[in-house]
Amino acid sequence: MSVYTVHAPPVDGPDARGATDNFVFVRDGFSFGAFLFGPVWLLYQRLWLVLAGYLVLSVAVEAAMTLLRVGWGTRIAVMAVIAVLMGLEAASLRRWTLSRQKWRPLDVVVADDEEAAERRFFDRWRAMRDADVDPLAIDRGAPPPTRGAPDQPLPPSTLRGDILGLFPQPGFRR
Repeated sequence: MSVYTVHAPPVDGPDARGATDNFVFVRDGFSFGAFLFGPVWLLYQRLWLVLAGYLVLSVAVEAAMTLLRVGWGTRIAVMAVIAVLMGLEAASLRRWTLSRQKWRPLDVVVADDEEAAERRFFDRWRAMRDADVDPLAIDRGAPPPTRGAPDQPLPPSTLRGDILGLFPQPGFRR
């Protein structure tokens, strides 16, 4: 099973609810396309800033290895490590680019493939719309609520001393 994040385009106004055909599903995990064809994959995904960073990093690493007179075996190993890192971080780089372009993260879906992820997401989406909840109004990027905030009282404790596990009770001898 793969994990997909769902992103909505930056649309305001009455067209926001009709923009569901523009949602992007980004699969989390290793990307063989980014691993094998790094710069070409970045061009295809239109990740221009990431491509510029990749080219600058590659040129800088090659220049450093030339100055240090590193052998071909080490050069290939270093570039292979960079390719593996590109494959591992491809989804994160794509999500980062979407967030820079003001796309909003909506949900996380676990499914076998992208089609199943779309079905699961839109089933929940339809249920939220049927319950008269605007799914686009939910801010998924906000920090989680904190305990002990002035407007949130702490829940009453059912434990004596509020300590769990093998810790000693406060005020008792060991």
